[in-house]
Amino acid sequence: MPLLHIDDTGFLLDGKPHRLLSGGLHYFRVHPDQWADRLRKARLMGLNTVETYVPWNLHEPRPGTFLMDGALDLPAFLDLAAQEGLQVLLRPGPYICGEWEGGGLPSWLLAEPDIRLRSQDPRYLTAVDDYFEHLLPPLLPYLSTVGGPVIAVQVENEFGAYSDETAHLEHLAATLRRCGVDVPLFTCDQPADLGRGALPGVLATANFGSRTTPNLAALRAHQPDGPLMCTEFWIGWFDRWGAHHVVRDATHAAQELDELLAAGASVNFYMFHGGTNFGFTNGANDKHTYRPTVTSYDYDAPLDEAGDPTEKFTAFRDVIAKYAPVPAEPVPPRGPKLAVEGIALTDSVPLLSAVHTLGGAAVRSYRPRTMEQLGQDFGFVLYETVLPAAGPALLEVEGVRDRAQVFLDGLPVGVLERENHERALALTVPRPGALLSLLVENQGRVNYGPGIHDRKGLTGDVRLDGTDLTGWTCLPLPLTGLEGLPFARTAATPVGPTFHRGTFDVAEPADTFLHLDGWTKGNAWVNGFPLGRYWSRGPQRSLYVPAPVLRPGRNELVVLELHAAHLARTADLREYADLGPTED
Repeated sequence: MPLLHIDDTGFLLDGKPHRLLSGGLHYFRVHPDQWADRLRKARLMGLNTVETYVPWNLHEPRPGTFLMDGALDLPAFLDLAAQEGLQVLLRPGPYICGEWEGGGLPSWLLAEPDIRLRSQDPRYLTAVDDYFEHLLPPLLPYLSTVGGPVIAVQVENEFGAYSDETAHLEHLAATLRRCGVDVPLFTCDQPADLGRGALPGVLATANFGSRTTPNLAALRAHQPDGPLMCTEFWIGWFDRWGAHHVVRDATHAAQELDELLAAGASVNFYMFHGGTNFGFTNGANDKHTYRPTVTSYDYDAPLDEAGDPTEKFTAFRDVIAKYAPVPAEPVPPRGPKLAVEGIALTDSVPLLSAVHTLGGAAVRSYRPRTMEQLGQDFGFVLYETVLPAAGPALLEVEGVRDRAQVFLDGLPVGVLERENHERALALTVPRPGALLSLLVENQGRVNYGPGIHDRKGLTGDVRLDGTDLTGWTCLPLPLTGLEGLPFARTAATPVGPTFHRGTFDVAEPADTFLHLDGWTKGNAWVNGFPLGRYWSRGPQRSLYVPAPVLRPGRNELVVLELHAAHLARTADLREYADLGPTED
């Protein structure tokens, strides 16, 4: 690959003026068997570069355990990008935001009760340095200085929106260099934060999706020379549970792109292809009210969640063609889709009766322990203790992170939601010695702002009529595998947290969308692959099923319904997504 240089006039590629036409494509949000397809479509839209974050929390799920294979095989993704003739902008964090769980920071950092993330806290720096020392050596052969596709690497991410501690950025940049990164470095910030987040001697870039001319002017005022670049050109947005599906007019977005390219700037579309927050990987925001992000990361992007070109693909390609060569190949057609109606989920097992086949070792503690203290990343924790007396009582929970279903002797008595600022529940204890159970769901760690110090589970004391409840059993339920569940055929529809299982036949695998009409809230798996969360509150009303997770012949669908399935206990695979109503 040619070498990228930066001088006072702009980007130079092997000494010739160059414009970066890039698009966001996160390998960890796309099934690896579909990477090549998405990269080919990036080239066909006229892009010469793709951008990806790197999620520390997936690559190092536990201290010293480093993963880079399968869906996390970043070198394989970089190989495919190079084969397509695409350059790569690498954004390794350690913090990435991205509406990703915890902004990509591993949850085990929060086992330290007073750690300061994204700072010069020695405990944080030690962990970051170790992460880079494991992540970067396998990636050095992919730097453009030795013929690879990676032409530039980002330092942190929108740091100016969080802090003005320049020493921290200096440390990160020095660590990247010490670990062998010898391509250009850059930072990115929203225009108002450039003064806090830029690093002297490192290219500053800006993030915005509108008001292109004044935002480029703000970047030029901060950085009088060098390239103009929008590293996150927001052409869509993400969705949160309980709101509308966010879309942005393709014509208006194309006009903003035209304005940006006419100014001579480089661009990275955020996103070119959003993908999916599979499993439990969605993040959340908390600006005085907790707001978890949905499973889909469609982002109203040029490629939709299933990788099909949208109206924006054509609109953006037409604009790009005014400024750079665009492949003569036609717009790729919509891929094949699969439909299977009326999948019967006939086998069931209540979660509370099966927890010991799912969880790790139960931990006895005087007070409830957080997920992080239990060494757990995602999923649920079941907290249980025995109540001393019968009768009406007030249950108070100091900290619910993020949603607690409350049971007495296995029967549901209420729900406490962080999003609604709920901390108390009136109940009637049926007998002395009744078992109090709280099934607490991590709905996604906060990924932006000071709220990233977001510990999960029960984060404080629990009281009954003002008296502290002690003597807890804390059982982690990460749900990383569902093997061993004792499913049985049941005629009646179970109420309360229950796993439901059914099978369906496929002649030829193709992309499809799982619709759970009439179901309430939970998670779904196909052939053991975690599709993500569903919730009747919307806006999202379907889950994307990538073709590679299906197989010819018999397939298995498992649904964890936390409340109540509809009476028929059926699900549908349909050829279309339903991401919910828009505001228009």
